[in-house]
Amino acid sequence: MLFKETDSLDGIWETVMHELHRAVLDKKHPFRFVTLATLSGDQPDMRYVVLREMDEQHQFYCYTDSRSQKIVQLNKNPTLSLLFYHPKKRCQVKVHAIPTIHHQNKISQKHWQKVQGEAQKAYQASIDPAKEIDAPTDAHNWDEEKDDSHFVVLEIQPKIVECLQLDGLRHLRAIFKRKENSWAGSWLAP
Repeated sequence: MLFKETDSLDGIWETVMHELHRAVLDKKHPFRFVTLATLSGDQPDMRYVVLREMDEQHQFYCYTDSRSQKIVQLNKNPTLSLLFYHPKKRCQVKVHAIPTIHHQNKISQKHWQKVQGEAQKAYQASIDPAKEIDAPTDAHNWDEEKDDSHFVVLEIQPKIVECLQLDGLRHLRAIFKRKENSWAGSWLAP
């Protein structure tokens, strides 16, 4: 378990934030791969992304291609949700957030320096993501020049963080809401 009913809300907040920060550093941490949900019209659209960084203000950073559907969707409806799950500790963390799209600016350039070698190809495909192709190998062509022209950093500012601790019949649920630069927590019925 990540938290228990005798823990304070402040203690739960600190524990959950600690685990999220660990996910950035530990490539095997279950929070490292997170489900990111956007809206495609009136339909939810979900995919996994990698949590690349989390700063002291609890902002999350993920990378993507500027031509991806998530960027198209976020430009139309700038809101998203993240869903983390820790299977061993049986804890789910849901985040409602507002993204900022960084493309060809100081923040994206700073993060591009962290993308090394072959990993850069993920943002340099010669064919746009989700475009129909005749064969899988058609998508395995990359621009020879390595540049960051399609590299995007999503800076994700959480507004609500909801934590669900599964424990047989005695599940626990807490919610934390951002109020300016601080967070206020309360218990919810699971």
